[in-house]
Amino acid sequence: MRGLFVTGTGTEVGKSVLAAAACAALAARGERVAAFKPVVTGTDEPPGEFPPDHELLAAAAGGRQKPEQVAPYRFGPPVSPHYAAELAGVPIEPARLVAIARSSGEPADALVAEGVGGLLVPITTGYLVRDLARDLALPLVVAAHTGLGTINHTLLTVEAARAVSLDVRGVVMTPWPGEPSAIERSNRATVERLSGVPVIGLPRCDPGSLARAGGALPLDDWL
Repeated sequence: MRGLFVTGTGTEVGKSVLAAAACAALAARGERVAAFKPVVTGTDEPPGEFPPDHELLAAAAGGRQKPEQVAPYRFGPPVSPHYAAELAGVPIEPARLVAIARSSGEPADALVAEGVGGLLVPITTGYLVRDLARDLALPLVVAAHTGLGTINHTLLTVEAARAVSLDVRGVVMTPWPGEPSAIERSNRATVERLSGVPVIGLPRCDPGSLARAGGALPLDDWL
């Protein structure tokens, strides 16, 4: 299965925007793209600049999927997936997640899967986001923020991925400013040097500029 798995160093680090940009860029060049996210939480929250993740990914991938096909489990409270499922009384089945992701990816040219939070977030008891990434056997791309603390968070994420033999293809710092500060430039260079992983920046974008922003990503290298 050709594709990539987008994870983050934590929550609110631009992971969904990165995944959507990758989807939009692949779709813009004529590829049939499937998007997948195992669980979406926080659907009760008022919408911001971007729609909920499953709606954003479905639209970015070209509208071939309905939003509910992108994310098989969806919960209202903005909490960890395992807790959201517990509150709703809905068991999350890892085997079902893997089967849905594979069936989405096999008829498509590429699958873009997005995790939930960071790699060590529990999707359900005994099953982490990292376990899903390993079961799907997709190369990993890490979304990270640009400022203070990102060196530690990013290197820990890369280390957690390599501990289970995940193939980390790239780190994307986002939103990357047009005129990065000295600390942002240093963070990028330091993460690249210490991790041995190429680090690039994704500029701030909106739903209308996802394909353009994603076109600058090294998608062929990742895939």
